[in-house]
Amino acid sequence: MTTTGVAIGEFSRLCHLSAKTLRYYHDIGLLVPDEVDEGTGHRRYHPGQVGDAHLIRRLRGLDMPLAEIRTVLAAPGDGPRAEALSRHLDRMEGELARTRDVVASLRRLLDAAPPIAVLYRGHAPATVLSIAARVTRPDVGEWCGAAFGELFGALARMGTDPAGLPGATYSTEFFERDEGAVTAFVPVLPGPFDGDPRLTVLPGRRYAVAVHAGPFTDCDLTYGALGAHVAEHDTALAEPIVEQYLVGPQHTDDAERFRTEVCWPVA
Repeated sequence: MTTTGVAIGEFSRLCHLSAKTLRYYHDIGLLVPDEVDEGTGHRRYHPGQVGDAHLIRRLRGLDMPLAEIRTVLAAPGDGPRAEALSRHLDRMEGELARTRDVVASLRRLLDAAPPIAVLYRGHAPATVLSIAARVTRPDVGEWCGAAFGELFGALARMGTDPAGLPGATYSTEFFERDEGAVTAFVPVLPGPFDGDPRLTVLPGRRYAVAVHAGPFTDCDLTYGALGAHVAEHDTALAEPIVEQYLVGPQHTDDAERFRTEVCWPVA
């Protein structure tokens, strides 16, 4: 009997996968040898399998689950295979971006932050165009992006500018349960929007105010410092906290340049 292909030891040199790993991939049906000797159990691989072996090795290096790798290998042709790979790479890029944000946030947490400046300010009742919804914490960034897109789009169609700083209110429940009422708003002059169901009035309140510099992912640091100040010096009200966006995504794509007023309601 004439044997073809290469033995498992040689194949491991071709693809940089250990013989133990190759046996495991055979056992789970991920990379099946071209031939298996019924008497000795020796495995032989076809040289054409090297490409699949290289792909498996790289995908495992990217932590792709074995089930997804099996789907990629079974894809009928280069197009579906490339599409499956692209979806995984998109997920990885999102995870890398989140990892970079967390690393940067941890470095800022380790740095000795200067004491925050707190000022007190009364907000008069304000006419605003607003969108309110019950939002979960993981979804709040995407929701706010869509809500402000709609609000600024409405202003653009009317050919009018905001009459003040855009902002959002966050209910106590939102923080306690990671889900709750959030309202995105843009101050407007009432005339152009008379009859618009999104037109409402924000109540007047007195606030302790601090400015958060940097990305929204670090806002908890300013919340912590401002809330601690209020706890020591004032009586906090169990009413929505207001964020006002001095510099936000509508101004720049550089999150390091964001400036957010955090307004804590006080008695």
